[in-house]
Amino acid sequence: MEDLAYRRDITKSYTDNLIGTLLAIFGNVLVSISLCVQKYSHLTLAGNKDPRAFYRTKTWWCGLILTCLGEGANFFSYAFAPISLVAPLNGVSVLTSSILGLIFLREKSKPKEFFRRFGLSFLGCIITIGGTYLFLTFGPNSHEKLQAENIVKHIVGWPVLLYLLLEIIMFCLLLYFYRQRNANYLAVILFLVALLGSVTVITVKAVSGMLVLTFEGTMQLTYPIFYVMFVCMVASVAFQARFLSEACQLHDSSMIASINYILSTCFALIAGATFFLEFNYEDILHICMFLLGCSACFVGVFFITKNRKRPKSFEPYVTMDMAKGVPTIHDQGLAIQPDYSGSFSYGALVNNDGVAPATLPVQHKHATPASPSPPTTKSSNLKMD
Repeated sequence: MEDLAYRRDITKSYTDNLIGTLLAIFGNVLVSISLCVQKYSHLTLAGNKDPRAFYRTKTWWCGLILTCLGEGANFFSYAFAPISLVAPLNGVSVLTSSILGLIFLREKSKPKEFFRRFGLSFLGCIITIGGTYLFLTFGPNSHEKLQAENIVKHIVGWPVLLYLLLEIIMFCLLLYFYRQRNANYLAVILFLVALLGSVTVITVKAVSGMLVLTFEGTMQLTYPIFYVMFVCMVASVAFQARFLSEACQLHDSSMIASINYILSTCFALIAGATFFLEFNYEDILHICMFLLGCSACFVGVFFITKNRKRPKSFEPYVTMDMAKGVPTIHDQGLAIQPDYSGSFSYGALVNNDGVAPATLPVQHKHATPASPSPPTTKSSNLKMD
């Protein structure tokens, strides 16, 4: 009887892992598609010079709905599968975005040129798929009913208290150097995001697990720990979004995507192993193969994002005011030189005077009077010059 009950638990655990994995994959794919749809909406408005706001278009709302569905699937995936399986699956979003970018790329190129330009991304996709297979195959199979009593028991345990203490100290130190010492390094900002992300995955798994148990008939919403976890989840997500926004303003987005994925996944694995003891019943071989799969995903995502085009830095350019015939130089404004807009354009000379110009200082040797002036003698003119 005990052996039969153990087999039933193992079967249910595998089933829950499968449900959580499929939900996470489905959610990440939906999020990638939604971002492409919303980007298409913005590009269409800009290309057609449509004066409407982006939130008044159907395509943008369609993308928003897909985003909500995808994030909802990701949220509930934590209730069924361990953090160690769900967190690395964020690489599926990068993989899907890369594939969609290649599919919707409207450029005709020869196979040799195509592989020269996108060979690194193609290699990154293959490595990411192989790594995903490895960590899903050898990942932890632990499954625990996240009742309120179990969550409180985990929180008051000394490993979790020590982990939270070290995380708070590290977060405060990094925040001090970032705010007070102006250490605007990408690693500093993304370490802050990753530390908050470890809190996010813990709270998301706790909240989603208690919600699922409530839907199944075991009420968990009457316990204070549910609302504590919910507030911590909302706060950590909000601060993560703020730090990521600041990072995007200071650094390259492709580098942010790869480094943030690596750091956030590492801290999520540590959080899952410390808080929910996900690797306690795994042997060394399974753990090593799981880490090998995660490492392969890190390399694959790095290759995918490395091949993206980076925005060109701003270079001063000259424009011609056709009404006055005065050349002007722009030393601030757009990140790149504006494209041809249907008006005068030749090389670096572009008629795009919507940007506030700084007039070139032009010294006139012979000033032309704007209005008739009294006649003067030749000698007086020479003295004035």
